[in-house]
Amino acid sequence: MPSLKDLKNRIASVKNTRKITKAMQMVAAAKLRRAQDAAVAARPYAERMTAVIASLANGQGANAPKLLAGNGREQVHLLVVMTSERGLCGGFNSTIVRLARARANELVTQGKTVKILTVGKKGREQLKRDWSNAFVGHVDLSEVKRLGYSNAQGIAREVLAAFEAGEADVVTIFYNRFQSVISQIPTMQQVIPAKFEATAANASYDYEPGEEAILADLLPRGVATQIFTALLENGASEQGARMSAMDNATRNAGDMINKLTIQYNRSRQASITKELIEIISGAEAL
Repeated sequence: MPSLKDLKNRIASVKNTRKITKAMQMVAAAKLRRAQDAAVAARPYAERMTAVIASLANGQGANAPKLLAGNGREQVHLLVVMTSERGLCGGFNSTIVRLARARANELVTQGKTVKILTVGKKGREQLKRDWSNAFVGHVDLSEVKRLGYSNAQGIAREVLAAFEAGEADVVTIFYNRFQSVISQIPTMQQVIPAKFEATAANASYDYEPGEEAILADLLPRGVATQIFTALLENGASEQGARMSAMDNATRNAGDMINKLTIQYNRSRQASITKELIEIISGAEAL
């Protein structure tokens, strides 16, 4: 049974931990508002960009750009796994890695070659044990205070270079789509070759200088836009998950403090009672 001093020290330690988790919860709540606003603001642009490219793609035939039609092969798959640089955010990173790992296993079962580009330290750490041989690169965003389009462009350049060099036939990104503070949706999205959901027929337009030329310019931008949107969604999801995890940790610390305090009081009462019994017994023996 722990001594009174041990219990007192443990209570003080848990109280210090609760202060830290409470502070982290408040910081995450402040960052969440900015990250959520950025993610929500980016959605209409990304959706409109996708709609325009999809409209242009409907009229393409055999001469469609490679980014749209593919290179005719589906042997080498590049998986871009986007996770956080820091932990203490619940199951945020694990859900992304689990989805990416399931897809990688599925592709290997089909006889495909899997390559992995990691964005964020935590995902790389979780995948290192089983998939280190598949790693082809890593993007470190630990020094980035606020995500910008330039960060997405850097990742997009690496992805596009791998596709153009024939080092990847299909590129898929993995991230968490922000829904609410307690709900983030693990998402798998193919960006090369571009895939679009079937849409209703749109009005006919004449394009200048031409649909092929416009697509050649828009498709690389579309890849960067999809990656940028994924980064923003991931950022909001990370802060939401961290806020929820720290709130739970703070509550658990409070419950532990209450239990330890009760145990301390009972031990203290037992110690006092024992001393009183010893005093009374000694007095009666005289």
